[in-house]
Amino acid sequence: MTVQHRPSARAAIFASFVVLAVSLVELLIADRKYGVFTGGFGQSRAVDTLAEQALFALGYVAAQGSLALLVWTFVAWLNRRHAGWPIAFHFTALFGGGFMIALVSQYQLHSYFSDAIGFTLIKQLGGGSLTDALLFGKNEIAMAVGALVIVALIWWGAWRFCKRRFGLVPANASAGPRRRSMVLLGAAFIAIAAILPRSGSDASAGLGRTLSWKTMTGALNLASDVDRDGYGLFASPADSAPFDAARHPLALDRPGNGIDEDGLGGDLTLMPVPQAAGETVLPKGAPNLIFVVFESTRFDVLGKRINGKPVAPNLEALVAGGSAIVPAYSHVGFTTDSLKSMFTGRLQPRKGDASLFTELRKSGYRIGVLSGQPEDFGDISETVQMRENAQVYVDAEVLKDKRAFSFAAKGSLLVDEEHLLGAFDREFGTAAQWSEPVFLYMNFQSAHFPYDHPGVPHRMTDNPLPRGAINIGNKDAVQATYWNAVANSDAWLGQLVTRLKKLGVWDNSILVVTGDHGESLFEDGFLGHGHIINDRQYGTFFVTNRPGLSQEQPVAISDYRGMILSLLSGKAKVPAPFAPFMHVGPLDTPTQIGMTTQNGIVSLRLDTGIACFGGADTCAPHERLTQERKVAVDALISRWGSERWMNRTR
Repeated sequence: MTVQHRPSARAAIFASFVVLAVSLVELLIADRKYGVFTGGFGQSRAVDTLAEQALFALGYVAAQGSLALLVWTFVAWLNRRHAGWPIAFHFTALFGGGFMIALVSQYQLHSYFSDAIGFTLIKQLGGGSLTDALLFGKNEIAMAVGALVIVALIWWGAWRFCKRRFGLVPANASAGPRRRSMVLLGAAFIAIAAILPRSGSDASAGLGRTLSWKTMTGALNLASDVDRDGYGLFASPADSAPFDAARHPLALDRPGNGIDEDGLGGDLTLMPVPQAAGETVLPKGAPNLIFVVFESTRFDVLGKRINGKPVAPNLEALVAGGSAIVPAYSHVGFTTDSLKSMFTGRLQPRKGDASLFTELRKSGYRIGVLSGQPEDFGDISETVQMRENAQVYVDAEVLKDKRAFSFAAKGSLLVDEEHLLGAFDREFGTAAQWSEPVFLYMNFQSAHFPYDHPGVPHRMTDNPLPRGAINIGNKDAVQATYWNAVANSDAWLGQLVTRLKKLGVWDNSILVVTGDHGESLFEDGFLGHGHIINDRQYGTFFVTNRPGLSQEQPVAISDYRGMILSLLSGKAKVPAPFAPFMHVGPLDTPTQIGMTTQNGIVSLRLDTGIACFGGADTCAPHERLTQERKVAVDALISRWGSERWMNRTR
């Protein structure tokens, strides 16, 4: 029989100080980052009343104490043969060190992506490939692994030193905390975790920002997911039908059956949604089409000035002689799905759907692809049937020896526009190469994160930031670096226009320039795109050299195919618009949905129930909305349900 011992009071007191120290650090950072207690920009649920603070304190102490007791019990079991300081030492390393590493890692990620970071977002950064996403962040991952190795070496050295200095005392008593303490604290935590999220208190939202609460409630949710639909009694939102796998948050709501499967907005009533036209074959004599995409370029590029100097003078010159629709909205805020939608006119296209590549090939066009990114990334080329219809196909995979960085991920391959214009000169640089109509798709990648690469002229800043210096503390320099990159793409656009005019094909060519999505540059605490629905991340522009194209309502990039086919047919007409619909994450399981209205974007976070109107400073829980705003949110929910239903049943 193993003789157990009770850890010394001195070790327990020391461990308590460790828990208190890491707790204070976490709470200070949480308030500074999110305004958990003080409120602030983007924080609509501050824990700022005495009652809320008391509830928060109860939940936090219960969660942090339960987690600490579990770790303490584990450490005491590992050290059951020795008494005193070894237990305190290993508890400090495992709980204190592990907690701080997790905290630092979380806030490093959030320094780019706020609290929207998650498995789905990481995958989307890799175009649907987790491997590519991890390769994209290999520098940061390598730094994290290096830090872990250093911490492990410090721990090992400290352990050896302490053993020599203090020695090891054999055990002679009981190990671990009293079972009654664990049961009582655990029961208190379970009760609070079950009741608090349903109370509507802001304390619940605040606790959701803390590591121990998320860890412990995540474990409870997994254990209570009886019907294995991914949602348990402790999820946020909780599963309202724990024994019915067909009813849970984000379940497919079947219209007209009298059952509200997803618990949002009642039983789904279908509403009209955009329908992509069938394949269109153009008559002979249609003009050339040059379709240029600027990576990550925001709608406010038009009119943007830095020190009085225009960022995009060539783009603005096109607008002066042609047309512009601003803003135009990406539905998902990521490159891969945005491009698929542009070419097919669908939010969720599948291989075999009609696209500009298939219908213009059948219309007798010579098709060229000159892209600074790999078009196989995220199955773009396969879905829109790009490679099989293009007679000229040059992308970042073909030009791999010209890539700007040594990153291994497909999503990180970036080829400067200079090489694309070189390929243009080879494949389209003579008038004879335009003897038949041409459809040329070009993708300019300069504005892709990290916004600068070797050889980019300093047009907007003399000191573009390296990747490692991109953080919120350098916000102004980050923005200048980004706009310098956009200016580089614009300069090469000017070179392209010059070539088209010199070849004598300009007057018979429709040039369309757009972005695939926008980009937040820390103006509202975020960097990047596709993780928060707002104008900066989802809004871009549609510019053409043909005059007369106008639209009072915003358009979606899924409208582009119909607009372009109208232009090629000689009609400066925009199809009757639907309000652009947006989502974060997959259409079936998004964390946030949004839609444009006359008063700006209305959005709803499906994981928290927070609705926002026109900006993050006008947010409130869904259940607290005024009737007018509730109607707008219910319309958004109905649009999402209708889009899902159409996609599932087509």
